[in-house]
Amino acid sequence: MGMEPDPSEVSSAPLNSNREIPDIDSSTDDYASRFSGVAGAYFLGVQSDVTTKLIAEWPGSSVLDVGGGHAQIAPVLAGNGHPVTVLGSDASCRMRLDRCDPRLGIRFVEGDVVRLPFPDQSFDVVTSFRMVPHLDAWDLHLKEMLRVCRKGIIFDYPDIRSFNILYSLLFSLKKRFEKNTRTFACFSRSQIRQALHTPSEDLEFEPQFFFPMVVHRTLKSRSLSTGLESVSSVLGLKRLFGSPVVVRCQRR
Repeated sequence: MGMEPDPSEVSSAPLNSNREIPDIDSSTDDYASRFSGVAGAYFLGVQSDVTTKLIAEWPGSSVLDVGGGHAQIAPVLAGNGHPVTVLGSDASCRMRLDRCDPRLGIRFVEGDVVRLPFPDQSFDVVTSFRMVPHLDAWDLHLKEMLRVCRKGIIFDYPDIRSFNILYSLLFSLKKRFEKNTRTFACFSRSQIRQALHTPSEDLEFEPQFFFPMVVHRTLKSRSLSTGLESVSSVLGLKRLFGSPVVVRCQRR
């Protein structure tokens, strides 16, 4: 296991009109309110469990969490013994991280979340959640994650082979429930594989939900949501048509 770079040694470019900065929005309390309540806690719990499972092969590995100012992943990984550095587009992206238990030792670096300001293989693992569907240069973002990692990368994306195919219809309903939801791009697994240029045996796709989150928000019941998703798993629906999908790509 290697040592991650000291934040004081990382140069950060000033914000400009050419940089993509979706994490500034996702690092706010307003954005975090989307994950409040029973459905939000259920979503974050599943996301944490899947991520913990995928990184378990690399215990104690150093992690760069790109765009992780939302504080959904960094505290979970740090609590499991991973030294975590969060890269954010702006100093404001550290607000929610500053409220985390200081004993977790989460570090923050300001910089470009697409063209990562780190040398090759600076971290064992690089993660990215809530980022890919909001970036125009999403493929470069993934390539940069692979460049900076030593062992592998973990990220999520919304799959088009799901209820997302009804995006235009569901988005208006989603907007009614979440108010501050953002537009996003959907991807196929073939697009993801092509962007990563990685053999299939080094890729693992973990769909999180078969039913769209608007259904779970309507139910407002963890037990009902868990039951529905369990049935979809038994029937093989979640594996085939689930979304968002968490991907682990190993570097050889």
